[in-house]
Amino acid sequence: MGSNPDRPSARGKIEHYTPRVADQELKQCLAAAGAVLIEGPRTCGKTATAHQVAASEVFLDVDRSAQDMIAVHPDLVLEGPSPRLLDEWQTAPVIWNHVRRAVDSRPGKGHFILTGSAVPPDDITRHTGAGRIVRMRLRPMSLFELGSSTGTVSLRSVLQGVPVQNPSTDLSVNELAKLICVGGWPGHLDSSPEAAMRVNRGYVDDICRADLQRVDGVRRDPGSVHRFLQSLGRNIATYASLATIARDVSGPDHKSMTGHTARSYLTGLERLLVVEDQPPWAPHLRSRSRLHVSPKRHFVDPSIAAAALGAGPEHLLDDFPWFGFLFESMVVRDLRVHAQAIGARVYHYRDNTGLEVDAIVDAGPGRWAAFEIKLGVSRIDDAARSLLKFANRIDTSRCGEPATLGVIVDRGFGYVRPDGVSVIPLGALGP
Repeated sequence: MGSNPDRPSARGKIEHYTPRVADQELKQCLAAAGAVLIEGPRTCGKTATAHQVAASEVFLDVDRSAQDMIAVHPDLVLEGPSPRLLDEWQTAPVIWNHVRRAVDSRPGKGHFILTGSAVPPDDITRHTGAGRIVRMRLRPMSLFELGSSTGTVSLRSVLQGVPVQNPSTDLSVNELAKLICVGGWPGHLDSSPEAAMRVNRGYVDDICRADLQRVDGVRRDPGSVHRFLQSLGRNIATYASLATIARDVSGPDHKSMTGHTARSYLTGLERLLVVEDQPPWAPHLRSRSRLHVSPKRHFVDPSIAAAALGAGPEHLLDDFPWFGFLFESMVVRDLRVHAQAIGARVYHYRDNTGLEVDAIVDAGPGRWAAFEIKLGVSRIDDAARSLLKFANRIDTSRCGEPATLGVIVDRGFGYVRPDGVSVIPLGALGP
């Protein structure tokens, strides 16, 4: 957003590149496979990240000569020093199979980097590229990448059971509200909060008017799409069902939305990579509690929720419960960025007794941690009790002991409480 961070300047270089957590992962992927597919929402920095290691590149969405060549002799578009960047490959999806074949015919690894801001229909990539093309997700920047977190509490070390110990960090609620509304978009690094929020609202308008139709060819009323995004924004970090969202979109003054239509909207937004729901964790339990399988609703960045509802920092400060949900969503974004770097995934827990845990970071057997996310240090005691109750329900003989039970808060010291629960200020969380 803002000045496009994804494209080289006229001199062929991307200026002022801010290092990403994913930089090392990209190098590892290139060393492991013939091609890497970087997927992420528009303007999250895919091209800029790929450009740091690419030896040659072609921009398939704007290079008319490349588009013409694909129609006649697509293999020629693949010619060039490796790794060769094929930007916005989904605008010419036929190139997928040619990349797959080229990887088969060339020795070694790391021949191509494909970037895409939308997922094409499944039949386009029915040849998955298994063993040839690895996928890598790029999200908006975490607070650590933005320079708003010291990164002294490493998620990697937390999953290794290293005790948390950190000086006080003080991200004020005013600063947190701005960070949520501006978001983790690289193009905003040199922008004022007001300019960034204006661009974010334009991003939402683009989704409503053009982007959603672009992924599946279905014409939709932009107003209905906007109301759907607003409903997702109001229900961020909750378990709202699609039926609930459809009723919310319909309202007393609008045409009713069916469940089928709501599902098509959500599927389109998922293919645009702007919605990323948080799946449930399914551990083995000691108790007879039953797990709920509903996802938690999230945008890939909470700034989309704020922009859809036209909210600025002052609105968050006036609506503290919603501020808390947006804060949780921002923490989940950061956990996802850092978890991916260590091969972990982020889930949530909820059972039929009403016991919930906001985030479970699972890196495999015996390498998991559970976190409650709270805006306000006064809620630490309740969060710690909930985590300890949760831990007693898990069959650790099958899942392994949790490496850490932690409460992620907005400010303060990082430390381990006498009951063993860690307190982690967001301003110290890093990869």
